Amino acid sequence: MLMQKKSINPQAFSAEIIALVISEKKSLNNVLSPALQKNPQDKNNSLIQELCYGVFRWLPKLEAMADFFIQKPLKEKDFDIYVLILVGLYQLAFLRMPDHAAVFETAQAAEQLGKPWATKFINAVLRNYLRTKEKCEKVVNQIPSSFYAHPTWLLEAFQKNWPENWLSIVESNNQRPPMTLRINKLKLSRDLYLDKLKKENIQARACKYLSSAIILNAACEVEKLPGYAEGEFSVQDSAAQLAAELLLLLPGQRVLDACAAPGGKTTHILETEQNLNELMAIDNKASRLNKVKENLARLHLDATLMLADATHSQTWWDGKRFDRILLDAPCSATGIIRRHPDIKIIRQPEGIIAQTEPQSKLLHALWPLLKPGGLLLYASCSIFPEENTLLLENFLKDQPDACEDVIHATWGIPQKVGRQILPSYEMDGFFYARLSKTIPL
Repeated sequence: MLMQKKSINPQAFSAEIIALVISEKKSLNNVLSPALQKNPQDKNNSLIQELCYGVFRWLPKLEAMADFFIQKPLKEKDFDIYVLILVGLYQLAFLRMPDHAAVFETAQAAEQLGKPWATKFINAVLRNYLRTKEKCEKVVNQIPSSFYAHPTWLLEAFQKNWPENWLSIVESNNQRPPMTLRINKLKLSRDLYLDKLKKENIQARACKYLSSAIILNAACEVEKLPGYAEGEFSVQDSAAQLAAELLLLLPGQRVLDACAAPGGKTTHILETEQNLNELMAIDNKASRLNKVKENLARLHLDATLMLADATHSQTWWDGKRFDRILLDAPCSATGIIRRHPDIKIIRQPEGIIAQTEPQSKLLHALWPLLKPGGLLLYASCSIFPEENTLLLENFLKDQPDACEDVIHATWGIPQKVGRQILPSYEMDGFFYARLSKTIPL
């Protein structure tokens, strides 16, 4: 159980968060965000966030470094001490922090975890690293999972599916993600907002693939950017911004956003075509649907929200078919590892195949809700073919009234069905396929 935040130092607090995520395979964001919100003004929050995300980004390497110095494995009940050593090594190897401060604060954190005996042990491990780090680095870099900071199974999957691109995928995953904005064109143009940023001495550039996207040179607190409260922009990666454009929206259409939370694509649809007949946004979790509601309110937009399971349309659908359906399918999220590095750890190889069943179920459940002549846009933030092009190939074989509406674009890699975006600085990893329902003769 996490200790009260006000009574613990950043290293100890971070170690407890990381240990909980690893041991229970929980999402880092779902564990860390509520914990930080207990005291949102705490000056240590930024360091805690840096330590948690940084340790997960480099976890396979940090584990190899720790194992290089720890001759006798720690007991299971002392896993938090092992994690504290990982936190210390991350500070020494990757952060611009004085060595003595990193060693002292990390060692002292053991006392606040109720294990004062470990203070000298942690101090010895970290100082040993400082004395022999060149030797340590040479040894651990011989291990592929350590050198590339990815679990072996994930490296092998990348190499199998993307033999010409796997190295760039790994390198992108290990980078800090940029902060990308989506300009609300109902309020102003991208050029006008870039001028606003320039006047505030905030450096940014336009994304070459979309007229709505701006990439900041350095991340900052979103509330400090001009126009946030006025709804002039949202934070959204460039790849995710493609969805609204790919739907080919027209006035008077009825649109379904089938897995809407947290609402980024929902609001972008409304910003792209303000004369829709209706946009219905559904999600099967009330807490997530509240996020959609909050985003709509901030941007002064309206949609029909419904707490519903998309696979059981008989419980919520009114029988009126949709012109457009967006299915942003739940997936392994292997295209957004740079934003959520804990995915490297909480995902397992068997989980990739397990994802395909609910994805297929969603596709088959939503297809009857689409009008003849309508379009369904399938999207995922996975880079595995099983969840994307292979899934769509099988669906097209099962549905005689479905055909691919081929996406022609300068971004991504064309697949047998759809286009695959691999993670890069400009975009997260994403997949899109657009399907058309044939009109009966």
